[in-house]
Amino acid sequence: MLDARYSTRTHTCGQLRAEDAGTRVTLAGWIAKRRDHGGLVFLDLRDRSGIVQCVFDPDASGPAFAIAEQVRPEWVLEFEGVVHARPAGTENTAMATGAIEVVVDSAKVLNPSGTPPFEVEAGIETDETMRMRYRYIDIRRPEVLAALQLRDRVTQRFRRELGHRGFMEVETPILTKSTPEGARDFVVPSRLNPGKFYALPQSPQLFKQLLMVGGIERYYQIARCFRDEDLRADRQPEFTQVDIEMSFVTGDDVLAMMEDVMREVMREAGHDLQVPLPRLTYAEAMDRFGSDRPDTRFGMELADLSEVFASSEFKVFAGALGSGGCVKGVCATGAGDWPRSRIDALNQLALDAGAKGLAWIAFAASGEVKSPIAKFLSETEMAGLRERLGVAPGDLALMVADERDLANEVLGVLRLHLADELGLPRQGFDALWVVDFPMFKWDAEGERWSANHHPFTRPFDEHVGLIESDPGSVLSYAYDLVMNGNEVGGGTLRIHDAALQRRVLARLGLSQDEIATQFGFLLEALGLGAPPHGGIALGLDRLVMLLAGAHSIRDVIAFPKTSSGGDPLTGAPDAVSPRQLKDVHLRLE
Repeated sequence: MLDARYSTRTHTCGQLRAEDAGTRVTLAGWIAKRRDHGGLVFLDLRDRSGIVQCVFDPDASGPAFAIAEQVRPEWVLEFEGVVHARPAGTENTAMATGAIEVVVDSAKVLNPSGTPPFEVEAGIETDETMRMRYRYIDIRRPEVLAALQLRDRVTQRFRRELGHRGFMEVETPILTKSTPEGARDFVVPSRLNPGKFYALPQSPQLFKQLLMVGGIERYYQIARCFRDEDLRADRQPEFTQVDIEMSFVTGDDVLAMMEDVMREVMREAGHDLQVPLPRLTYAEAMDRFGSDRPDTRFGMELADLSEVFASSEFKVFAGALGSGGCVKGVCATGAGDWPRSRIDALNQLALDAGAKGLAWIAFAASGEVKSPIAKFLSETEMAGLRERLGVAPGDLALMVADERDLANEVLGVLRLHLADELGLPRQGFDALWVVDFPMFKWDAEGERWSANHHPFTRPFDEHVGLIESDPGSVLSYAYDLVMNGNEVGGGTLRIHDAALQRRVLARLGLSQDEIATQFGFLLEALGLGAPPHGGIALGLDRLVMLLAGAHSIRDVIAFPKTSSGGDPLTGAPDAVSPRQLKDVHLRLE
């Protein structure tokens, strides 16, 4: 609750209740609404804590009544008056202060306001760019204020819970060295070092590992991070992580600690989290849901149909199986009578996701079967398909025949799309862990192996011998916290052995000179008594977005950027003067 102490006010607007009747108060805030009721003027005064109704009577309010007649919404005023119980039958149960009103006898205009660019109320449909241009007005609206208040409570709860568990908050540098961590760095030219640059941190990853070498043992930070990447609803060029690292732990230790903390954070936000959370291996998540961040609040799981079509004469299926691929499918319950145009749209979605095509069979509610491929399938195959997918009249069977990873990915995209199209209910908060990620992934464009999480992830002990010979088979001590189909956190156990770290970096294609130049300081630290350690980083913006029921992290950030990285409020990014460029030894071409 907003505290009225240390201010010109005696109380805040949302603080007053029936038991305050008879109390003389001084209030200050913004005019939310003005109503003239034939001689009496009612002004709703708003501050961060809420709204209170203030009454102006020409007989009782004196000169203050003249002020009430001229004020308009969003003017800033200070009132003095006496709290009265509202007359019986006029109480407003929708307001926390609805049992009382303040009869004003003194008023002061602290600042008039021009007409706001949009209404300061809930549920407006104003263009988002306009709201961002006047974000300081937008913040006055109840849902924006509520999101920022929730963010504050969640952040404070993280600090409290981590502090109770012996974690120490340590700040790490913002100006640091550029190292390859997966996304593009924001670079900052150095005036004192011509031709050299700092980078803004994509995460505090290396520094938190160095803190473990330094003996901090349990670290956390509400960390600002920066990535120069293409934006979307859940991305911003600058964002906030709850960054955590622990020494002398197993992966199970990190997950158990995080579950305990998240249970309390969710409770702060008014939700129950049942722990321990379910765990899916990466392989199982991909096989069942086609995603490493599966939304398990609805069914529609993927099914392997390879055995059903093992002897199929349908060339598409036979060709995929003969080349070591698979046939997988999903049942869209209730879509069996969709028109061909909607099914063709699904085919296009599959093509856009990388499939060569989408096989489909529509089982109409009438019992009729419609499909361009049904004539190539035997009765035994059709029966096996029905049984394996759980198909009933009125359902639509969708199949992809291809390499297994691609088939899973395509069907995972279709699964989420179909859930939206069919209006499947997805209420509540469904959280789980995805664990045992592959250590490496093949970068076809660069024709090399890249890190699946980051280059400092520790491989399974029993897979260390495969790093050079079979990197695609190496699994790692990596884990993601998934909520409602969103990755809200990810972490790993780290490599704490310098020799193993060198091997991993070399497997990623770095030369010994590049390893020394980019990561020499880390390797040196790992050789000077590094403990086993691991941690996790939670996306604070994304977590609060989910808890607030918002659709974009822009809704829970005080001053967000647009999808193109611009700031309509300040005009950033913008040009700088020739003198500023000269100071940092740069020239524009």
